[in-house]
Amino acid sequence: MAPSGTLRAAINFGNPILASRDPVSGEPQGVSVDLARELGSRLGVPVKLILYPAAGKVVEGIKAGEWDLGFFAIDPVRAAEIDFTPAYVVIEGAYLVPQDSVIRSNEEVDQEGMRVVVGRGSAYDLYLTRELKKATIVRAATSPAVTDMMLTDRIEVAAGVKQQLQADAKRLPGLRLLDGRFMVIQQAMAVPKGRGAVAAAYLSLFVQEMKATGFVARALQRHAIDGAAVAPP
Repeated sequence: MAPSGTLRAAINFGNPILASRDPVSGEPQGVSVDLARELGSRLGVPVKLILYPAAGKVVEGIKAGEWDLGFFAIDPVRAAEIDFTPAYVVIEGAYLVPQDSVIRSNEEVDQEGMRVVVGRGSAYDLYLTRELKKATIVRAATSPAVTDMMLTDRIEVAAGVKQQLQADAKRLPGLRLLDGRFMVIQQAMAVPKGRGAVAAAYLSLFVQEMKATGFVARALQRHAIDGAAVAPP
């Protein structure tokens, strides 16, 4: 798990459900931070948080050998480079549109002439690249930049974490969230391929224990996270 003697945990600020900065101290906080530190405590090694602005940047860090532990949405594309645990939380992906948009439902997004902006390399990018047949995908540098890019470039639809888009709709006038969700994201812990079956198995058992003992539920409550649920065993 930590061949250097320090557990290097990749923390993605592109998903506010998982991690954010404390508004006062600026220090990383969130359920993924709590899990990384608990794992380091179990292993008896120090934890170093490697900070990234987006999930795509975390994936790029695999090739550079920058981290030992990651937090990702489970996706078959990423599985080529990453060994996933079972999910620890499930979250929803949603669409945001201008208030006067003709689009009223998730099913109406995939049509000719529609552009959907997503964070480059995010779970939404990977999923919609496979699923959308008619709409065009436009990629922002990070997921938090999606709504601003939609407005600046007059793009028809923004896609991302439901809670992030809800916050954007409150922050910026003239926007509305489509009802429901277009995908459910299973968020898991992960290690780079090649770390061995023992590391992957240990991490999977750790995740199952963190769910069963209420650790994940308490972390979500402690960080006031709405819209995410503890994944089933």
